[in-house]
Amino acid sequence: MSLFVAHLLPGLLLAALGGALLSGRPQVAEALRAFPRSRAATVVCFGAATLWFLYLVWNMPMADFGEYRKPLFLGFAAVAVLSCWYAADFLAVRGLAGLMLMAAWPLLMAGFMDYRWQVYPLKVVVYLGIALAIWLGAAPYRMRDGVAWMLARAGRTRLVGGVLAGTGVLLCALALVC
Repeated sequence: MSLFVAHLLPGLLLAALGGALLSGRPQVAEALRAFPRSRAATVVCFGAATLWFLYLVWNMPMADFGEYRKPLFLGFAAVAVLSCWYAADFLAVRGLAGLMLMAAWPLLMAGFMDYRWQVYPLKVVVYLGIALAIWLGAAPYRMRDGVAWMLARAGRTRLVGGVLAGTGVLLCALALVC
């Protein structure tokens, strides 16, 4: 992944999310409230995270448990299927956390050994995303509580939306400089 794309993708995603929050539409608030337990969000987020992770396990090099990749693949696939059956609560949040963690690797590798000042805002955003993903993966009910807190007052929603949109615009602008 090029550094341009590594800046542009999270920048556009953050700008879109921030713009949606700044719009103040009730549909955005309802979608955010419904996300943690949404069946559709679970299928998209957890399904994408599972497929991406299983792809990485299947394509492991021999140095990284490569000769055991088939049993690992089957074991992780069984865990994913069983978690949909037995631990379906907040699975969309766990899937989103998994996607954030797996997306961090290519984003950080795009700026590896690049010490220009334009790379550091991207790294800060990615590391904050990693911390958030670990926190939400360990306690996914916190997303529900955080969304409820944010939507309790319009000023909070605008503040979070403004920070996300501003960060997204900054990353998009830095994509043009890199």
